[in-house]
Amino acid sequence: MVLLLDIGNTHTHLGLADDERVIKHLNIPTAKWSDGGAGAPVKKFVGRNKIDGVIVCSVVPRATPMARKMARAAWNLETIELNAKTTRGVGIDYPKPKTIGADRLANSVAAFKRFGAPVAVVDFGTAVTFDVVNADGNYIGGIIAPGLAAMTDYLHEKTALLPRIKITEPKNVVGKSTEQAMLAGAVFGYRGLVRELIHELKREMKAAHLPVVATGGYAELMATGLSEISIVEPNLTLEGLRLVWKASMDGEQS
Repeated sequence: MVLLLDIGNTHTHLGLADDERVIKHLNIPTAKWSDGGAGAPVKKFVGRNKIDGVIVCSVVPRATPMARKMARAAWNLETIELNAKTTRGVGIDYPKPKTIGADRLANSVAAFKRFGAPVAVVDFGTAVTFDVVNADGNYIGGIIAPGLAAMTDYLHEKTALLPRIKITEPKNVVGKSTEQAMLAGAVFGYRGLVRELIHELKREMKAAHLPVVATGGYAELMATGLSEISIVEPNLTLEGLRLVWKASMDGEQS
């Protein structure tokens, strides 16, 4: 059994997997790494399962050594850290590979395994990121835009009268209250942003058919009404981590 750690800015997504699939998953606050409180919920999550390996992708550098320390203390295991050098399953054709977010690599590995190439991933997180694997099976880069919640929170924080809203599916495009108007602008407008970026990706890549995999917190909501999205995979990053760990154990090259 392998322990998967996807350390994001807000949450750390925990996963347990065997050779075939991710068996279970759980979110804990990433802040728990810095205050020393992550060890207990991670160990509780693992329970009595025998852990043969630990792999982490992290966008919070200060949390990574704490995860390594926990793995050594709890299971006497050294952690594989996913990065451009340790990635297996896709090639990398990018000017500065060290700058690629580890979660973006994990997503690309999982999407390529599922759909082949070319393929794109849209991750609806704190930021919305697009990642692209070209027809040769190489990660070539992507797009970063503000996340949906970041946009609406910014409006609330930078204006005197606009409230913080809960993001749900709008009933109408014409809002009958400030909250409804903000919700329509956020959700319908954001779908337009995603649709246009996918259109531009297809044009630039000369790809009439481009599978697009959505993941992240708002993936289910945003995929509604977006025919450009092929499938929603909530655990895409964890699946990518599982695939990289398995390939590393099998001795596969990148």
